[in-house]
Amino acid sequence: MTDETPGYADFEFERRFLVRDLPAPLRDTPALIVQSYFLSDGGYALRVRCQASGVEARLGAASDARDALEQYAAVVDFAAVTVKGPSAGGTRYEAEREIDPGVGVELVRRGGAQILKTRYSAWLGADGWVVDVFGGANHPLIIAEVERSGPVTELAIPDFCVTELTDDRRFSNESLAVDPFSGWAAPFAQDLARTGPRFREDFGRNTRQPL
Repeated sequence: MTDETPGYADFEFERRFLVRDLPAPLRDTPALIVQSYFLSDGGYALRVRCQASGVEARLGAASDARDALEQYAAVVDFAAVTVKGPSAGGTRYEAEREIDPGVGVELVRRGGAQILKTRYSAWLGADGWVVDVFGGANHPLIIAEVERSGPVTELAIPDFCVTELTDDRRFSNESLAVDPFSGWAAPFAQDLARTGPRFREDFGRNTRQPL
């Protein structure tokens, strides 16, 4: 994340939500993303990301990150190395440096626990949102995320968001890379059915926003 706000450099402020179905109006600005995690331990992560903007890959359980990278390596137009610390209250240390896309592709080719997803971006209300549709062992997981230059308070939450995942480390990308959603999706669904959706109230007043 790039942030010029004094005191907030190298930090990200976000809230994350489970989505059941991607609304059709959000399919305007896709990007294919393949990420390799060379470290994922206790909330600390070292990641290399490769992104191919404008590529809409319809991903399923059989989709493979390395296959997707090879198919679209020639059109990868962004790559970065990122160091992350543990998240607390929607705030996380994140230092990112953009690197040459060709170097990024070669690093991802050479190792790490991998994540494959198609990302869609949209401006909803007062905030920019991204919605990640995961493939491979994390299919059919969909996560919506909003990020600001400071703490995400007084949020208008789109009505396609089912429940809040902020600070649930299981849903961080580095955790999903080593412990994919498919392995624990059923007990999570059972817990959600039993307890119902939850939206954090310690970030100020939440409102629901129709798409």
